[in-house]
Amino acid sequence: MSWFESLLLGLLQGLTEYLPISSSGHLAIASSLFGIDGEQNLAFTVIVHIATVLSTVVILWKEIVWILQDLFTRQSWKSYSGLNEGTRYAVNILISMIPVGVVGVFFKDRIEDIFGSGTTVVGCCLLVTAALLAFSYWAKPRQKERITGWHAFVIGIAQAIAVLPGLSRSGSTIATGLLLGDKKEKLAQFSFLMVIPPILGEALLDMKDLIESAGAGANGSETGIGVLIIGFLAAFLSGCAACKWMISIVRKGKLIWFGVYCAIVGLVTLLFL
Repeated sequence: MSWFESLLLGLLQGLTEYLPISSSGHLAIASSLFGIDGEQNLAFTVIVHIATVLSTVVILWKEIVWILQDLFTRQSWKSYSGLNEGTRYAVNILISMIPVGVVGVFFKDRIEDIFGSGTTVVGCCLLVTAALLAFSYWAKPRQKERITGWHAFVIGIAQAIAVLPGLSRSGSTIATGLLLGDKKEKLAQFSFLMVIPPILGEALLDMKDLIESAGAGANGSETGIGVLIIGFLAAFLSGCAACKWMISIVRKGKLIWFGVYCAIVGLVTLLFL
């Protein structure tokens, strides 16, 4: 991988992780165009995932501090309704992790096979993302005061399904929350915070594979340290910008244009790649 490819892929990872256009789908398309084998660049995958998590922490640090403060405040743990707002928020994040945890434990190998099956799946899933964004734009459910535990679980199911390449994780979770009637002001923040544990888990699994391949004497990464630094900085800076931008976009309800973009890219992928 060259420094230019690292820069481009890092920018793609940072931007598309937050914008509802699928980071996995765009990275698969870019890797296909560049002739890059993702299995040979595990170190790069790990480093850009870590950069993505850090960008979330930087942009949403106030919300993270609020949650941690409430967790250590005296409260009643006897029931969900007895918890304070910050603790209930943290519990909702844990609830949202259940579906993706089940998928990761029981279907990991199958998902990896799908990722290696070419760009046809990516194109189809981008069209599904476009349809989901369009549907959430036109639907007008009654607004709920807060994200409930049940809503968190349903949004978590959307996140679990969005492990497929081309299905946007942020697009699926935000659109699902909108269809459930959750308020726009809170939804983007919840979507980005709930994704931190799965991204870290994915990075740890990739790191485990990297260590195992290195221990076996395999060439697990053909990427030099300078190229990794470029990819990290590109993913971190673009992730910070995209995270702030996306929160503003969700508040304004302008997701339909991302649906149009996903539809165009999906059709081009199916027709020409």
